[in-house]
Amino acid sequence: MENFGHFDWNHIRAFLATADSGSLSAAARQLGQTQPTLSRQIAALESDLGVMLFERLGRSLKITQAGLELLSHSRAMGDAANQIALTASGQAHSIDGMVRITASDVMSAYILPNLLREIRTQAPRLKIEIIASNDIQDLMRREADIAIRHVRPDQPDLIAKLVQEALGHFYATTEYLDRAGRPKTKRALSQHEFISFGDSSQMIEYLQPLGIHLSADNFKLGSQNGIVAWEYAKQGFGIAPMSQTVGDATPGVERVLPAMEPIKFPIWLTTHRELHTSRRIRLVFDLLTEFFSKPSPV
Repeated sequence: MENFGHFDWNHIRAFLATADSGSLSAAARQLGQTQPTLSRQIAALESDLGVMLFERLGRSLKITQAGLELLSHSRAMGDAANQIALTASGQAHSIDGMVRITASDVMSAYILPNLLREIRTQAPRLKIEIIASNDIQDLMRREADIAIRHVRPDQPDLIAKLVQEALGHFYATTEYLDRAGRPKTKRALSQHEFISFGDSSQMIEYLQPLGIHLSADNFKLGSQNGIVAWEYAKQGFGIAPMSQTVGDATPGVERVLPAMEPIKFPIWLTTHRELHTSRRIRLVFDLLTEFFSKPSPV
């Protein structure tokens, strides 16, 4: 792809729309072009790059490996171009309507407020509704426009973008650690009480490959509600895992085994394929991408 630096942006837009929609006819409708025009743009891009981007299987298209490699770079360019256009024209201030974001209760309460301030600054006429839930079905039922999740959805009608590999640690109050002792090794964690977030058996299973072996006896208290579970940890009932962003900013708690490698977990942004046709959803999606792409505080 040595000629990528000499691309025609219209050809990239045609490629993105076709990759997202899965067909030339749908992409043409999305861009307000004729199908033959779009087909010529895709062919021109393939010629410029010297690769085949789509396999033609009857009336359907299947993106090739070369197309997949180009897709992530093209999305980044599209995000940047869209943000530049909105900022340069001042359009962001004129965008109105409702955008519904679904995220976990902890994410909604402790992490998103800074992002919401940025949205209010750039698009003061937008209305934002936060749906605190861990259910991806919120998106599939059209109850939300954008989902923030820690797993990538596999539904073909959704667009998913990995925006951050977030970090987490174990935390407990100073009072609890003074009373129960500060564990020096992973093995010593099994002598402590833990707060469960949801199903404790899933936590036990997740931690085993990390060399942390807990049992049901370690979990005397927990809640399906992450805010409630974190509040119990803040009240000194035991040790709890938490996002580094939240845990390090919480007064009265400290990292347990601070020298231990952090727990890494992905953050995925997910939305419907109509993302590119809604200015308000596109704006919020881009602001979320920028927000989560910033380096995590150490």
